[in-house]
Amino acid sequence: MSDAGRVCPLRYRYGAADIAAAPERVAETLYVVGGLYGNPAALDALQAMVAAEPGPVTLCFNGDFNWFNVDDAGFDQINTAVARHDAILGNVEAELQPEADDAGCGCAYPDTVDTAVVERSNLIHARLKATAARHPAHLARLATLPMFARYRIGALRVGVVHGDANALAGWEFDVGRLGDASHRARLTQQFHTAEVDVFASSHTCLPVCRALADSKVLINNGAAGMPNFSGTQHGILTRISQHPGPHPALYGLRVGVHRIEALALPYDPAAWHADFVTNWPPGSPAHQSYFDRIANGPAFTLAQAAPE
Repeated sequence: MSDAGRVCPLRYRYGAADIAAAPERVAETLYVVGGLYGNPAALDALQAMVAAEPGPVTLCFNGDFNWFNVDDAGFDQINTAVARHDAILGNVEAELQPEADDAGCGCAYPDTVDTAVVERSNLIHARLKATAARHPAHLARLATLPMFARYRIGALRVGVVHGDANALAGWEFDVGRLGDASHRARLTQQFHTAEVDVFASSHTCLPVCRALADSKVLINNGAAGMPNFSGTQHGILTRISQHPGPHPALYGLRVGVHRIEALALPYDPAAWHADFVTNWPPGSPAHQSYFDRIANGPAFTLAQAAPE
């Protein structure tokens, strides 16, 4: 059996101490947008949300902003828009380079994910990679992106990653692991090593927000470009600020005066469905793996994501 899609390559590895040494960027309000997945309707909605904010907003796309956008126009649109803002690599972007051919989609799926899902993800990525090869300027920029970023919002220190504190495709911030007290204790130590108060991630594609020991907060926005809860038709982004915003929070936590919130990203679902099916008609790998989620949401609830 091939390990493509399940392996986490050595080149994805870093450590919490590397995050502590990263240059710090100052922001007033930070939007962390993980898992846009090539959804142009979500990109439009995101721009409208930023425009409604009363003060300056720093956008950080924390990986996997590409995925379903296998048409040339869609690939160019997403990557041109992201290039105007801060961004870090997701496994999708990391595996687009011509020399990256050892990890399939790079998702590093755990054993709990069905083999057929992994194989379809590899097929999706192979088609996206063929599109990317026709856009050398975008590929050159993607090759310069870091695997993590560090921000300061007021007194709050924020580490933005795609996967977890140690690897680009790590799964330690998965909601399914956070009920284990010993795992949460290990994560708290990683916050101290990284010298951050908040970790903002995505990768696992399901959202979660948890308060850990020592006033540390983990927030995973799941997916900005797909539904995250059963029966919903919106994505999610993470907003971190000292200031109240114009958009109601789905849930969140406070650290002193700082707000760490999950916001709904209310894109046009009809437009997104039409765009998706144009590239991925019934029977295609992406349609088999994702259309039910795009149409109906996953078997997951807001109560499971929200702080306990």
